[in-house]
Amino acid sequence: MVKIALDSLGCKLNQAETEALARQFAGVGYELVAAPARADIYILNTCTVTHTADRKSRYLLRRARRLNPEALVVATGCYAERAPRELAEVGGVNLVLGNRDKPHLIRRLEESGLLKPPASGLVGSYQGLRTRAFIKIQDGCRNFCSYCIVPLVRGVEISLPAGEIVGLVRERAAQGYREAVLTGVRVGAYGDSGLNLTGLLGRILAETGMERLRLSSLQPGEVSKELIALFGDERLCPHVHLCLQSGSDGVLHRMGRRYLRADYEAAVSLIRRAVPDVAITTDVMVGFPGETEAEFKESLAFCRSMEFARIHVFAYSRRSGTKAAGLPGQVSDRVRKQRSQVMLRLAEESAWGFRRRFLGKTLPVLFEQRSKGVWSGLAANYIKVYTKAAGDLSNKLLPVRLGKLYGDGVWGEIK
Repeated sequence: MVKIALDSLGCKLNQAETEALARQFAGVGYELVAAPARADIYILNTCTVTHTADRKSRYLLRRARRLNPEALVVATGCYAERAPRELAEVGGVNLVLGNRDKPHLIRRLEESGLLKPPASGLVGSYQGLRTRAFIKIQDGCRNFCSYCIVPLVRGVEISLPAGEIVGLVRERAAQGYREAVLTGVRVGAYGDSGLNLTGLLGRILAETGMERLRLSSLQPGEVSKELIALFGDERLCPHVHLCLQSGSDGVLHRMGRRYLRADYEAAVSLIRRAVPDVAITTDVMVGFPGETEAEFKESLAFCRSMEFARIHVFAYSRRSGTKAAGLPGQVSDRVRKQRSQVMLRLAEESAWGFRRRFLGKTLPVLFEQRSKGVWSGLAANYIKVYTKAAGDLSNKLLPVRLGKLYGDGVWGEIK
């Protein structure tokens, strides 16, 4: 059997699409391997949201070629959609296919002559690399925030049929997955035949046996009383990733975001009143064009007041074709780096503060993997939990008493 290695960078949507590709390859008879060095074909699902993502993509492609000079190296995804010629010039890349070709990757490879169809009758299976299933429910975005390249590489908003999504969740539950993560560029924009995200979640909770359900992210304007009321079902994880980007109204306006600090604060208040012990995580950008020291400090203070469970901090990255690329007042690399370091320190303090609140408590943890004798998994509120155990904990949902802070999470003891 031809051996295929799949790799993914960036968002949970990319992870969901990479999982779907793995199932497609296995379903028609190709063998999946984890190591590029063992693969006949290495496929990278790229990200292009920042210069750093671009650099990581190029590094992984070159690394795959170095590890296996005989392999076919393929780049797909958002970077491949945005700059196919640039990626084609990366040493050792044989084929570049953008997002529009991603769902038809096998056919495109076979049509190009770079991949021979497997022998008739061969059928593989995909067991999954995780205990959580990433399920794509939506793609595309029409907001066109001034800094964001995603609408240009992902296209118009589309939503998958609700019946298809419910069927996938039911299927993954039957396969033994304990958690499903619903992903998309903008999951809050979901809509199918009059059914919005709240309606879709209601159907999944009512019609499937999935033990845990998690949303990938929301915008403040997408938080409603009806949606939050669904968290009364304990299977819906008490974790909301609520995109912020900046805690300064001036910066939010220049970014083209469709909310202000007061709107964000109101959404957080609504969630916390209704969902006890909820984890609210977020993304924060520093160094956006024109961001003054006062605006940065305003954003820092706002993030401190929100007491986030986790903050993903990233520096503004100029993306050609976006409105922000032409804005005056581009912030220097030095200042962006300094502000990133300050915000990262706050992010670490905020995460520690959230995790401390749960020391001494017992939470159910879904264990995923073992490294150097230590098992790790996630509580429903996204706290990473570590423990030692003699047996195999993979895909087990177990009560764990949280004892002490440990690395990026908490050390616990299984009850």
